[in-house]
Amino acid sequence: MVLLHAGVADRRSWSALGDLLAPDGLDLVSYDRRGFGQTPAAADGGSFTHLGDLTALLDALGVSRAYVVGNSMGGALALDLAATAPDRVAGVVLVGAAVSGMTDEDTPFDWAPDPASGPLMEALEAAKDRADSRAQIRALAHLWLDGPTAPEGRVSGAPRVLFEQMNQQILAVGAADDAGDAGLQTWRTLDAIGVPVLAAWGDLDIPADLPFYEETARRLGQGPGRVLPGVAHLPGLERPELVAQLVREAVGSPA
Repeated sequence: MVLLHAGVADRRSWSALGDLLAPDGLDLVSYDRRGFGQTPAAADGGSFTHLGDLTALLDALGVSRAYVVGNSMGGALALDLAATAPDRVAGVVLVGAAVSGMTDEDTPFDWAPDPASGPLMEALEAAKDRADSRAQIRALAHLWLDGPTAPEGRVSGAPRVLFEQMNQQILAVGAADDAGDAGLQTWRTLDAIGVPVLAAWGDLDIPADLPFYEETARRLGQGPGRVLPGVAHLPGLERPELVAQLVREAVGSPA
C-alpha cells in the first residue's frame, strides 16, 4: 500500500496512520515527492513527472500491483496512476483529492472563494508577497488543518507542530506548484477508471471545494463519497483512525 501525501505535507503526515495499520500486516510505503520533506526539488521542474517517479518507485521495490491512498495532491497522483496503469492498482482511497485537469467549465457550479476561505487566501498571498513565512504557515494551518469555517487553532498539539514543520520545509525549498505535472486530463475521464475507488473528504474542508469532491465521486460512478465528520483537509494527520477505517474497508473489498 502506497501512501501519497498532500501538497501541504510530506510523508510524515502518514506516520500516525502507519502506526494504526501496522497490526494489519500491510506493507506500507510512503515517500517524499520531489520538493517535499527530505527529497530535494528537481533543478528543472519540467524534467520529471510525479507519475513517472511513482511508477519508478514501484518498479524499484518490485511491486507489480498496489493499493494507493492519496490525500489532496496525492489523490490526483493516485487517480493518474489508476487511469494510465490500471494493472498496477488494486484499489484507491481518496481523501480530499484533487484531480488532474479539474475545472468548473464542465460543471453546473463555479468555484469561488467562500466568506471564510477568501480572507485566509488573501492573507496567505499578502504574506507570500512580503516573504513572511511565519504568517504564511499560520494562514495555511487555518485554511487546511483547522478548516476555514472552524476556529483557528482547532487542531493543536503534535499534529499542528508537525504541520508547521512540514510547511516550513516546503516554503524553504520553494518548488514550483506545477513541478512534476504530467499534463493529464484525468478529470474528463474519471468514468473510465475501472479499479475500485473509495472517495472521502472532511466536512470542515474548504466549502468551495466540497462540490468538486462530490462531483469526483459522481463521475467515478462507484457509489457516493464518504463525508468524514469533524475534520478538514488532512484527516490522516488529525484523526488517522478515520482514514484507517477507509483503508481497511478498501483492502477488504474485492479488487
